[in-house]
This record gives sequence, C-alpha cells and structure tokens, in this order.
Amino acid sequence: GIEAIVSGLLALPPWLFILAVGLLAGRLGGRRLGLWSVAGLLLLWNLQLWEPTMQTLTLVLLATLVAVSLGLPIGIAAALSNRTYRLVMPVLDFMQTMPAFVYLIPAIPFFGLGPVSGIFATVIFSMPPAIRLTTLGLRQVPSELIEAADAFGSTPKQKLLKVQLPLAIPTIMAGINQTIMLALSMVVIAAMIGAGGLGGEVWKAIQRLQPGAGFEAGIAVVILAMILDRLTQKIGQKDKSRSLFRNQ
Repeated sequence: GIEAIVSGLLALPPWLFILAVGLLAGRLGGRRLGLWSVAGLLLLWNLQLWEPTMQTLTLVLLATLVAVSLGLPIGIAAALSNRTYRLVMPVLDFMQTMPAFVYLIPAIPFFGLGPVSGIFATVIFSMPPAIRLTTLGLRQVPSELIEAADAFGSTPKQKLLKVQLPLAIPTIMAGINQTIMLALSMVVIAAMIGAGGLGGEVWKAIQRLQPGAGFEAGIAVVILAMILDRLTQKIGQKDKSRSLFRNQ
C-alpha cells in the first residue's frame, strides 16, 4: 500500500501537484499561504528532493490516519468514562516521556527494516496528542448545553454526535495538528531503520559526511512541516468559526 501511494504521487507531474496544493492552501488560508506553499514545493523540486518528499508525505499521512483512527475512539471513551480516563492517562504519560528512539526497538522484530516499521513506531509516538485533546475538547463542552440536550430527550448517541463532537472539533483539530507534527519528526528518526524519505537523505548525509546535502534535506523537512501545520491550523480555525456560529 505504501509503495502504491508513493508510485501514484510520483506519477503525477510535480507542477500539477504543486498547483493543487497551492490552490488548496489559497482556498483555506488566503493568497499568501498559497504562494508560500507553491514557493516551498518549487524549492524542493529544484533541490531534486521530490521523490523523498513524496515518500515522507505518504508515511506521515498514513501514520496520522492510523493514529487518529485509533486515538479518537480512545479519547471519546476517556471523555465519557472516568474509569477509562484514569486508565488511559497514565499510559499516555508513559508514551510521551519515552524517548523516541525506543519505539524503533519493538518495530524491527515484528516488521523488519523498512517503511512499515517506521509507520508502526510513528503511530505509537504520535497518538497521545490525538487522545488527549479529544478528551479535553469533549470535557470542555459547557455543562449547560449537555443539560439542555438531556432536557430535550437526546439519547447518548445523539448528544455525542450533535452536541459534544461539533463543539469539540477545534480542540480535536489541534490534536490532529500535533499528531502530524510528531509523525513528521518521528518519520525522520525512523530513517535509521530504513523508512526512507527525507529522513533517509539526512541519514545518508550524516554517514557520508556531507553537511550540505543534510542541510538541504533538513530544510525540506521544515518546509513540509510548515505547509502541513498551516493547512491543519486553517482547517481548525474554520471549524471553530462554524462552531461559534452554531452556538450563537
């Protein structure tokens, strides 16, 4: 699946992908964000780092998708149940204080060297913010609105889907934003076990004592991180505006 997605992205002409990202960024964040996104991706193309950039983007998006798919239900359960909350929080504290390199150790025996091990380690490392901020967002919903939903005879499912989750979306999006950032940082570290991508370029530059090539790959990671960060922030801001409008 990873190879198929990477091959599909590389089959697209780089200029078409850059144009699509620029239009998306412009629509979400305005002309300035769109132009900066286009300029950044053009620089990566010019540095001949397009293929590792697409590899890193694929790994980050897949790891984020899995982390969010697992993290949201756990966060909802922790928000709705105090017993689950008391069970989950110490585990998240343990996960967040564990050094990032340690997550590479269990990945290798199960999946061997390669991008699958990288995604496995990245999912574990990047999941805690999605769980924490989902729980926080749901627990911060005003109790008056919960009482109003109960007064109107809402079922627990209706209360969750029509009151709590819509109001918690801005906080949940902040958690997804942090998950993406942690995934990107971990994907670079996972290059040590053969994950490839921009992290692989940095690792090769270190091994070959090529500081210039390592700096270029590092700049590419920063540009990709800034684009993903700004896009998810703008999505969160739009969702927050909708939530405020809905409340009014």
